[in-house]
Amino acid sequence: MPSSAPDAVAEVDVGERLRDIRRLRHATLRTIADRAGVSESFLSQVERGRASASIASLQRIAGALGVAVADLFEPGGPPKPRVIRREERPTLAFGILGRKHLLTPRPLQHLEVFVGEFDPGGSTGAEPYAHGDSEELFVVLTGTVQLELGGSTYELQSGDSIDYRSSIPHRVNNVGEERAEVMWIISPPSY
Repeated sequence: MPSSAPDAVAEVDVGERLRDIRRLRHATLRTIADRAGVSESFLSQVERGRASASIASLQRIAGALGVAVADLFEPGGPPKPRVIRREERPTLAFGILGRKHLLTPRPLQHLEVFVGEFDPGGSTGAEPYAHGDSEELFVVLTGTVQLELGGSTYELQSGDSIDYRSSIPHRVNNVGEERAEVMWIISPPSY
């Protein structure tokens, strides 16, 4: 007769997961303890299963390691690195003579990266746009573009970058004679 009891769930060794992630990041106990605002000895005891961390302490330790508390409880540990091949990038035609490629896999909670390509005369559109209120770093990889930003205009060339809030209306225009390639790095994601 089949059992109606729920399937047994394996217990996760949170301390072991924390230690594995810390080692993967090549971080010392002292570094993570300092970032998390806990003592080095306490963190060592948590990693060895000799002390339990409160939820607040666990949040600070996970944050110091760059992971979410939920990642500590995922089967198989925190998410593994994911590769997106150039030909597999999600692509969107946008603006005028432009294409945007998403470089960050979903779901990535704290960062969003896009590469844009603009043919000569191409732009993000006829008028500036805004989205959310994130930190945004705009980098010109190749070519020469103008960035309209909140009433000011900046001419940027290969290797130049500028930072701003994504809530400030902005527009990109390729003013060069060749294709321009640019990158937007947005934190937290606001698209």
